[in-house]
Amino acid sequence: MKIETYPINNLKIAEIVTNKVVLSTPEEGLDLLGNLYYQGFDGIMICEQNITPAFFDLKTTIAGEILQKFAQYRMPLIIIGDFSAFSSKSLQDFIYESNTGRQVNFLSSRSEAIQAFSRL
Repeated sequence: MKIETYPINNLKIAEIVTNKVVLSTPEEGLDLLGNLYYQGFDGIMICEQNITPAFFDLKTTIAGEILQKFAQYRMPLIIIGDFSAFSSKSLQDFIYESNTGRQVNFLSSRSEAIQAFSRL
């Protein structure tokens, strides 16, 4: 796993760059969050393919448990991907609601993510 750093305004943003799944459990989410927090990062970008597919099935509760950690520690998280492929209305509603706030956003590109972080 590689961490790309983006200085945006006065923020230090991490982008997770890998072709592997790095978020499968709430514990892995907390480990990632803690490691990046202690390295001085103020926000995190991660691609959809780096997150277990079970995350996007809200019945598993993995999404809620992982995102609760990021909210609790006030670490903004942007998940980048094509979410139109998911047909679940509850997931689409969850994404819509998340995107109205600043803590967790689901965006389609790195450039959108960088723009969103520049508004923090």
